[in-house]
Amino acid sequence: MRTVVPGPCPACNAEIEYIYQTEDIPYFSGILIISATCRSCGYRFVDTQLLKNAEPSRWQIPVTSPDDLNIRVIRSMNGIITIPELGVRVDPGPACEGFVSNVEGVLNRVDGVAESLLKWTDDEEERKNALIIREKLQEIKEGRLQVTLIIDDPTGNSAIIADKATITPLTIVEECDEEQ
Repeated sequence: MRTVVPGPCPACNAEIEYIYQTEDIPYFSGILIISATCRSCGYRFVDTQLLKNAEPSRWQIPVTSPDDLNIRVIRSMNGIITIPELGVRVDPGPACEGFVSNVEGVLNRVDGVAESLLKWTDDEEERKNALIIREKLQEIKEGRLQVTLIIDDPTGNSAIIADKATITPLTIVEECDEEQ
């Protein structure tokens, strides 16, 4: 189902359309995709939410073959993506968007960041690390390197849709001031 709701752009106050669309994912559950784009100022917003009660969770899957690249990945705007074997951690920022993709799409996003880094940095160490990550991403896609894809989501609105994916409760620990 798709619903369009007009409203003001939070950046420039121009009239924009907020699109709420539900999708059913086989063997899982429904999701809500929320999106908006402002033609006046370029503001964009995308998020995904599961249409079931969700608890803070960690989704984890071993990526061991090229077939695993097709596994569906849902990342809400609060999801933290890590690939420990590559030293990659993608934290949500103020402009973070949720997405529905697959493992290959997640790897392509990481590759895009590494490619951008190569274009704008003069730091040789950063360039070297970006090149290494790009090489390892290619090895993963060819099935020559196995890694683990993890999504930690304090809202529980992210998921990895595969029989071999594991989900565990995520315990949120708040940092305390040293004075307390």
